[in-house]
Amino acid sequence: MPHITRDSLLTLEGYAKVRPAMRAEVMAHKKNRMVELGDHVTLIFEDEKTMRYQIQEMLRAERTFEEAGIQDELDAYNPLVPDGTNWKATMMIQYSDPDERKVALAKLKGIEDRVWVQVADQPRVHAIADEDLARENEEKTSSVHFLRFELDGTSIAAAKAGSPIRMGIDLAAYTVESMTLADNTRAALVLDLS
Repeated sequence: MPHITRDSLLTLEGYAKVRPAMRAEVMAHKKNRMVELGDHVTLIFEDEKTMRYQIQEMLRAERTFEEAGIQDELDAYNPLVPDGTNWKATMMIQYSDPDERKVALAKLKGIEDRVWVQVADQPRVHAIADEDLARENEEKTSSVHFLRFELDGTSIAAAKAGSPIRMGIDLAAYTVESMTLADNTRAALVLDLS
């Protein structure tokens, strides 16, 4: 999978012209890449389009136009683009009440390592979490994690052949039994396996 390069990004001025259309396009694109696991965990499976948008938004928000700053954003977000043998996702743990969130994040330590995918009847693949930095401490987990699901050749072939993809979480404090992804989500994720 190609990485996003400096030369492929729009200038701040160029991005300003296309931002409303690009935002609408990416929001529609993300709908097919979103998986809700229970009431409080959402995964957004990232790809080149979602990461390109994220980089452009960060450059815009920070008014970054210097080469070093642009390279920093590329270095931060390119690792979240799948490389053809994996799926990469941003996991968000969401509780609207701050007190409830604080209690939940303490109970959910380790949840990022207990999220899994399964293609057809192949073995479950648990997420490799937060390769950039630790997002958990002694008291709690973070409300945002970055996950990678590394697939073997058999699972990739099965996914491309149309086999069902299931997901779940096997943490005692937050269990989500096997759920089959909707066809539109399955189709979007298969595109990451090229």
